Parts: sequence; C-alpha cells; structure tokens
Amino acid sequence: MLTRSLADVRLRDVGYEQTEWACSGHAESYRAPAGLPTDGRWTFEVRDRAEFTTRVLIRRPSDDGRFSGTVVVEWLNVSSGSDSAPVFGFSGPELTRAGHVWVGVSAQWAGIVATPALVDVGASGLVALQSADPLRYGGLVHPGDAYAYDVFTQVVDSLLEDRPEPLDDLDIQRVVAVGESQSAYALVTYVNGVQPRSERFDGFLIHSRGRGALPLGDAGRGADVEGSRGDPPVLIRDDLDVPVLVLQTETDVLGFLDSLSCRQPDTGRFRCWEVAGAAHADLSLIGELETMLGCADPVNRGQQRFVVRSALRHLVDWAGTGTAPPSASPLAVAVDESGSTVRRRFETDELGNVLGGVRTPCVDAAVETLSGLCRDGESHVCQLFGRRLALPDAVLRDRYPTLASYREAYTAATDRAIDDGFILGDDRDEVLEDAPADVITW
Repeated sequence: MLTRSLADVRLRDVGYEQTEWACSGHAESYRAPAGLPTDGRWTFEVRDRAEFTTRVLIRRPSDDGRFSGTVVVEWLNVSSGSDSAPVFGFSGPELTRAGHVWVGVSAQWAGIVATPALVDVGASGLVALQSADPLRYGGLVHPGDAYAYDVFTQVVDSLLEDRPEPLDDLDIQRVVAVGESQSAYALVTYVNGVQPRSERFDGFLIHSRGRGALPLGDAGRGADVEGSRGDPPVLIRDDLDVPVLVLQTETDVLGFLDSLSCRQPDTGRFRCWEVAGAAHADLSLIGELETMLGCADPVNRGQQRFVVRSALRHLVDWAGTGTAPPSASPLAVAVDESGSTVRRRFETDELGNVLGGVRTPCVDAAVETLSGLCRDGESHVCQLFGRRLALPDAVLRDRYPTLASYREAYTAATDRAIDDGFILGDDRDEVLEDAPADVITW
C-alpha cells in the first residue's frame, strides 16, 4: 500500500501559498577568542565579511486574517545534499491550522552548491539548488558555512525590515527558530554564540541535536559535521533570556549522535523532551519510499510528529506569554560496567519498549517494539530511521483479548498524553486513526 509522506503538503488545500525569494548582503563570520567552553557560554567576535545571495521560501496563509502573529523560521537541513524541511514535515498541520508564517532559509553551503551528501538516501533525485536548476539558481552565491549563522540572521532582518510583499501587511509579534538534525547542531552554535549578539529570535526549537555543535566553519566550503562528532559535549547556555525547547529521540540519545553526554536539567528558560519509541527519522517522513532505504527491518513508525506539534505550540506560547511547557522525565538509561568497558543501554519493559521519556500511545498501548536503534552493521541512513519489530501473537492476545480492548487501551493512552501536555487535543482524532489496529486480527 502506498502511503503519502506527511512532508508532502498541498498548501492550497490548507489555505496557504508559497513564494520564493533571493536575499543578498554581506555576512559576517565569527571566531571565539576565549574558545568554546562546554557550558555553552560562548563569546563571538567578527572575523571577516563576505558577499552572499541565498534562497528563501515563504509559506503563509492566503488570508491575512488567519495570521497568528508568529513567524517560524526553519534552518533548512542539508544532510541529503539538498535543502529539506523536516520540522515542517513533522509539524506542518500545527503550523497551518495555527496560521503561522513559515520561512525556510537556505543557510548552508551544501544546499546551494553541489557537494557529497552526508546521508545517502539512495536514488532519491535530491540535489543542491545550482545542480537542480542552474538557470534559476545560478546567481546564488554562498561564501561557505563560516558565514551561515549571519546569513540566517540577515534573512530574518530583511523579512522584518524590508517587508517583502508576502509579509508587508502582517502584524508580526514574534519570531522563533527551528531546525532538525544537522540544522539542530547549527542552532546550538547559534543559541550559544550568535543569539546573545543578534537578539534576533524569541525562542528556539532544537530538534534531534547531537552531543556537540556545528563548527564555526571555513570560507568556501561546508562545515565538517562528521569531523566534529568527537568534540566535547556542549550544553545550551543557561543565561539566555529567551526560551529553548530541545526535543530528542532514542536515536539521538544513545545512537551515534550521543546526546546523552549533553543532558542538562530543565530551567525557567530550558526544556528537554526525550520521546520514547521515536527515531531520528521515521515512516511519517519517508512514506512510500521506505523500501528505497534498503534497511533490514521495517523503519520506525513512532509518533514523534504529534510531540513536535505540541512542542511548537508550547514554544510559541512560552515566547509570547511566558507560560512554560511541562517537564518530562528522561528516557531510562542503564550503565553497565565491566572492567574498562562501559555499556549504555535503554531500560525497557517486557515488550522491549523503552521506559521513561515523553509517552505516546504507540508505546503505552504497544502492539510492536519501536526503537530508535537498529541492528548492528546497518547503513548510516538506516541508523537514523530505527526499526519496528513484530510481537508474538500469544503476547498480544494476552494483553488485548479483543480489538475493542486494544482500542480502549490506546484511547486511554492518547487521552493521558493529551492531559500531560505532550500531544495536542487538536490532534486527538488523527492520533486515534494512527493506531496500528491491523496487528490485532482476532
């Protein structure tokens, strides 16, 4: 059965329109004279400036009266060698029903200039802008990822000050920044070193960060993300005056992103949600292209998309009214030591699903094992998509004697997640429809 990815949004169907723009200027690059301490309290100064022209996408309500007052700016992800918008993919229904303006910024070198993909997603046809359409995008100029942070700032400056046609009559009240995976690494660097200088954003949603941050970079090339994986863990600085919500999956915590090393406690301006049963990427984003990945097991089909939508709403409220989101317990991690060997693993229930973290009905009323980790030896991309494993019929029959008993348990878990603040009531019907009831065949 073909399943359309949730990232494939027909904007007209939800009363939205998209326009594409070029933004030009001279961007700064930065250096950190005092180094990059692990507490995140970084001080940047300008190293030099370079000319840039980049691409900007704007998606806005067709009706001005639907605008919420919030602009959500996504640092587009370039790990596939092409610009993509995973946060919009996960949270598009919340963005559009709320009436937010979404802005996608081609902030990095690899989205514009043809470079090898960090994550090979097979014969997907994903290419950088100048390779995809030389006539249309040949005039774009990217001086290298050293300048990406100020490019991101300057795009927003231009939106707010120059007011291009899609925004000229809108009453913009707040601007929040979002980014996933490599873009989350970039936002860690932005939050710790650039936001104290620019004071440009009113809040940040950092989705699936790793233990470190995107390097400050060099001129004329992209940042070395792979080379920075061994850098010391970096916290989000604790002296910001705007809120930061970090959302992590199992893959991010104990997979090769190793965010367990940079866990930090919640504060008045910081929250971290770790989502049980979730992978860095999942079936909701890949849809019918799952088989293209070549993974040994079916990919994860957890429900982080509903949590991302809730996180975005909480962040916007937090930035606007000061009302903080709920805190969540971390995923349960056990540390086994044997001599000089230290092994970290998730603590799981009798079905193999992790304990703790943000709970969704697919793990609290489980009919399969959902993991953000895959079997050893899988490809880089399969490591990001986790896996799901079938459970024996005998186990499921014991838990759910009838389909009605399963649906009752799943509905109760859904309502519990809504009451806890990690799933939106607006998504209740969709969550209920998402129940994998086809597993219960008796």
